[in-house]
Amino acid sequence: MTKETFLKEVKYDAQGLVPVIAQDVHSKKVRMLAYMNEESLKKTIETGKVHYYSRSRNELWLKGETSSNYQYLKSMSIDCDGDTLLLQIEQQNGISCHTGNSSCFFRELKEEIKEVENTEESLSGQADKNMLTELYDVIYDRKIHPKEGSYTNYLFEKGVNKILKKVGEECTEVVIAAKEEKNSELAFEISDLMYHLTVLIAEKGLTWQEVESELKKRK
Repeated sequence: MTKETFLKEVKYDAQGLVPVIAQDVHSKKVRMLAYMNEESLKKTIETGKVHYYSRSRNELWLKGETSSNYQYLKSMSIDCDGDTLLLQIEQQNGISCHTGNSSCFFRELKEEIKEVENTEESLSGQADKNMLTELYDVIYDRKIHPKEGSYTNYLFEKGVNKILKKVGEECTEVVIAAKEEKNSELAFEISDLMYHLTVLIAEKGLTWQEVESELKKRK
């Protein structure tokens, strides 16, 4: 669909707004729900940085303008009725919510939810292809919201030299485990290494998306 056709298909409400769902292009996590008017939608498409319309301030809103937590547009879809937009975005710094959380949907129902068995196939064993991104979000959230007794916060408090020491130790453990016949120990040590690497990435202000982008250059 061309830009001109896309813009014509959008149906705004009586206030000239359309609801927008922002989804992380990597982890597929729903980051937030906001609104756009025609101007903010056009600016988003033209600049590649997501602009919303603030209903509380009644003004155009460049996401990240004050926090530097910009959202970069990767793709945009419109639903069948034309009254809701879905953005695939790359989130700067892993923070989408004004509370400092990675997603605005951080308050979860804790009561038990009835599970219905899937007779077609078991979904429980499916691997999360974006586990590193999810891990990063948890670790970064711990960095900005310290928790007493957290090993992750202990590493951040000790600083980069301590983190580097642990990465080096885990690299050695991976090498040793690779010499063994059983792969279960190797999987355990690789998990430890990836965890500590993710802590290092968060400490240095990088993201796994940036690492992924670098890897794509080496294909």
